[in-house]
Amino acid sequence: MLLPTLTLFLATVGQVEKGAAAPPSVPAIRERMQKAIAAKEIAGAVTLVVTPEGVVHLDASGKALLASAKAGLNEELMRTDAIFWIASMSKPILGVLIAMLQDDGLMNVDDPVEKYLPEFKNLKTQDGKPANLTIRHLLTHTSGLGEISGEQAKACKTLSDVIPLYLAKPVAFEPGSKWAYCQSGINTAGRIAEVVTKEPLDKLMQRRLFGPLGMKDTTFYLTEKQLPRLAKAYKRTAAGELELTPIGFLNGKSPTSTDRFPAPNGGLFSTAEDYGRFCRMMLRGGELDGTRYLKAGTVEKVMTVHSGDVKTGFTPGNGWGLAWCVIREPQGVSAMLSPGSAGHGGAYGTQAWVDPTAKLAYVLMVQRKDFPNSDASDVRLDFQEAAAAALRKN
Repeated sequence: MLLPTLTLFLATVGQVEKGAAAPPSVPAIRERMQKAIAAKEIAGAVTLVVTPEGVVHLDASGKALLASAKAGLNEELMRTDAIFWIASMSKPILGVLIAMLQDDGLMNVDDPVEKYLPEFKNLKTQDGKPANLTIRHLLTHTSGLGEISGEQAKACKTLSDVIPLYLAKPVAFEPGSKWAYCQSGINTAGRIAEVVTKEPLDKLMQRRLFGPLGMKDTTFYLTEKQLPRLAKAYKRTAAGELELTPIGFLNGKSPTSTDRFPAPNGGLFSTAEDYGRFCRMMLRGGELDGTRYLKAGTVEKVMTVHSGDVKTGFTPGNGWGLAWCVIREPQGVSAMLSPGSAGHGGAYGTQAWVDPTAKLAYVLMVQRKDFPNSDASDVRLDFQEAAAAALRKN
């Protein structure tokens, strides 16, 4: 039996989808976000909860820009269509794209990386043995590939530019034997997607996912028209105040600049509603609005643990799917999720988690730089606790 609040919200979903009514909002979620704003944990937030049928909660709280007399800035209220740098929430999108290409017969996650990038043929582990790196290793952070510096990344204009830099680094361990969060592995998988489709990754994602899914504000490169809706990023000072800070990965460039490679490890911008559509497609088994993106059963493969028994981060009880964190044993910050739920966080506190058992997906959009562990933040915990308490089935 559905909780009364969920029953009421589902009754409005059809109207919301047709634009006939304002999106429903759960008061308890807003209260939790207002508490975080008052404590100066965040400047503002957009929260979204979806079911396979549609939106059951959407709300904006706080500010997208805090007023500052010193800097001459006027406050801007947070809007539900605010755009955020979603950082590593880009990774599950890359994982889905790779799964789509496998469904198309263009590649397989068990293929050796050297099949598509021959320069990996001579990749060795530290003891001189062949690395035998597979695409699955790349997506599960078990590759052991080395990382490059921000300055090195800044000089790269395409994904093909970064590959020689990765190959110049030593492999830290035998692929598959350990888990170490690996930006280079995800970007290498993105380059393979480019090779098999003969298409730049930004164009490929737009054609295969963002355009068809109606993710109109999801992009590696914002337009001038989109730029005013970008929520500003903040960090906390030693005095507990929020201070405006640039988005680090841009290396001083504008979000509109195309003078950087489309980084699937963390280069996307998006909105709560856009990412909610992506989550709804996953909740619906790979289909949305009559268009099928993944074959029946492929969603389950993406959200199944592929990392074996190795210990993974960033919170206890997890394994790793195809670029998705998978909840094996719900606990702590994931206690309200069902086993088999999957999702990802971003460096500036954004979160998205899909719970196939409860048939709910939770999307949190904030922009704060210095969470000690954004996946374990109190803001995430408060949001998901309030949402699950109001919207999960008995």
